[in-house]
Amino acid sequence: MTIRIVFMGSPEFALASLRSLTSLADASLVGVVTQPDRPAGRGRQLTPPPVKVLAQQLNVPVIQPERLREQAAMQQLRDWAPDLIVVAAFGQILRPAVLDMPPHGCINVHASLLPRWRGASPIVAAILHGDAEAGVTIMQMDLGMDTGPMLSKRSIPIQPEDTAGTLSDKLSVLGAELLLDTLPGYLEGSLQPQPQPEDGVTLAPLLEKSAGQLDPQAEPAELLARKVRAYNPWPMASLPWKGGPLRVLRAHAAQGSGAVGSRSIQDGLPTLVTSQGVLVLDEVQPAGKKAMTGREFLQGARDWQEVSNH
Repeated sequence: MTIRIVFMGSPEFALASLRSLTSLADASLVGVVTQPDRPAGRGRQLTPPPVKVLAQQLNVPVIQPERLREQAAMQQLRDWAPDLIVVAAFGQILRPAVLDMPPHGCINVHASLLPRWRGASPIVAAILHGDAEAGVTIMQMDLGMDTGPMLSKRSIPIQPEDTAGTLSDKLSVLGAELLLDTLPGYLEGSLQPQPQPEDGVTLAPLLEKSAGQLDPQAEPAELLARKVRAYNPWPMASLPWKGGPLRVLRAHAAQGSGAVGSRSIQDGLPTLVTSQGVLVLDEVQPAGKKAMTGREFLQGARDWQEVSNH
């Protein structure tokens, strides 16, 4: 018997999982649900989510409801008659009417080692808090926020240079592989979901754009360096500089001292003095300009280092 699957997802992270479902034996991908097209880029042009683009390439029917509970969306779901719904970074809460629709329920590809980092931004949270590893959990969805029972999980080490972008790419592939390894046993009943442990629960709330503003007076260099990695590619770490934001693309913490919050130069690179060490700016992007190394930036920013009045 062929299992009818509906996929729900939106960003780049979801693409590998969507593609993997096309190679699942005895399964048919009957429909895809994704977010509406949104304005993006400088021209604010309406841009389709990556999942829509791939679904169209795969010739799979797509719907893009503003809210999943809309009458037309619910009717389309019923018409597709899914045996299983697979979700990966969809961006909307699933109501009981959807959760209860497929006989095999709704399965989520979540980018953390549950119960650590439930919520909307688990990859960012793992880097921000200095976790040694990240991973993916395949779980059965319930009414809570990533609280459902788990089917499988797999981890990878977080590398010192990993950004949220590079780690997301790795976990996207890992999640797709784990999904393909997990579904056959789950669908035939030999793999039973296990409740999440009550210990070790942490939450990764939705990221605000303002989170990227670095404050060297309030936070140590190590934390600021993790923020630079965690907030790349969004919302990007930044500092105020000459009336516009100076984006910090790459940075590292180093030993150093000076007036906390002041700008300095160390080994030919721009630095910020914090309460613990200095943040060295390896790559930056001034407002309206291209990305450049810290050394290149200093060539045009002669007044970076504030002169002290000793």
